[in-house]
Amino acid sequence: MKKLNILSFTLFILLLTPVISCKQKAKSAEDKKVETLADDIVELRDDQIKLANIVTGSIEMRSLSGILKVNGVVTVAPQNFASVSAPLGGYVSKTTLMPGNPVVKGQLLAILENKEFIDIQQDYLEAKNKLGYAQSEMTRHTELYKNDVYSQMNMEQVTTDYKGLMTQVKALEQKLSLVGIDPAKVSENNISRSVEVLSPLSGYVKSVNVNIGKFVSPSDVMFEIVNDDKLYLELTLFEKDATQTAVGQKIHFTINNETEQHEAYVVQTGKTINSDKTCSVYASVNGKCKNLIPGMYVSAFVETASSQLASLPTEAIVNFEDKDYIFAFVKNKTENGKPFTEYRMLQVKKGVTDGGYSEVILPDGIDATKIKIVVKGAYSLLSAKKNAGEMSC
Repeated sequence: MKKLNILSFTLFILLLTPVISCKQKAKSAEDKKVETLADDIVELRDDQIKLANIVTGSIEMRSLSGILKVNGVVTVAPQNFASVSAPLGGYVSKTTLMPGNPVVKGQLLAILENKEFIDIQQDYLEAKNKLGYAQSEMTRHTELYKNDVYSQMNMEQVTTDYKGLMTQVKALEQKLSLVGIDPAKVSENNISRSVEVLSPLSGYVKSVNVNIGKFVSPSDVMFEIVNDDKLYLELTLFEKDATQTAVGQKIHFTINNETEQHEAYVVQTGKTINSDKTCSVYASVNGKCKNLIPGMYVSAFVETASSQLASLPTEAIVNFEDKDYIFAFVKNKTENGKPFTEYRMLQVKKGVTDGGYSEVILPDGIDATKIKIVVKGAYSLLSAKKNAGEMSC
């Protein structure tokens, strides 16, 4: 079939050649004056039309869903990404992890040593002992106060001291929990100079920024942990495309120039425009994709919402010198006893493409319901236009 199409097109060009040649020959004074065609007009004989299989039709209103091409990166939700730090800092005395190692929630990441750990435990035990004494004193003075042996002023002072020590103990308990020490395990015979740094979630280690003997401050990120059970796409759209996305739209995307396509759907559209006139759209990746790693760049195709648009078969729109054109039927005529048909070349704007049809935006002043368009064989007309301006003898 492909050879037959090539042969037909070759015959069409051969038949077209003598027509072109005869229009270009000089006429004698006795010959009839040759008609001069406008630059945007192409004419063909009936046999040329049949050979090129040119078919005309009308512009249709079709429901088209366009494809929006965008770029982005693979990412995870904030609750699935953890930066691990040490609230009080310290010297790293142990760590065995490397980037890429899998971890589970609660797993040991590193051990830190710091003199401040000892100081907090000491302050806690001293405050706890004072609280025990203050509680006994409060109980004793309460009985004396009931028997009018103790004054109200003294009773208030004892109560204030007791509550102050209670606050101090509770605050120190929170400090111990914050650095990773269980207050219930702290005693006079169990004071530790080190704490364990544990993983806050399951996943894998993205980065390790520590080594044995290194001092880390509270603001230093020791490890980054990523849970990739649920991945998302962060897509970047230009300002003009921001309104073409909606929650629920389907997305097809590829990574690293792979041919395999993955699927996602929009879960959050951009609400603000960035300083570079772009906005972000977030999409949830369907299922589990082994090749996807957070941080990877992706090329994505967003299926925009369907709408009724003036459309033609995509093959009816030809591109010439970076502009899009269609051919419209003008009239049938006879020259020297031979039937000809004229077509006008119209510059148009090509819109979204879907299912073999493309949106077409006509020039101002042209009524789409009153013209016939070449829907098949448009490239044959374009070839005729490029090879000659005059098409009749």
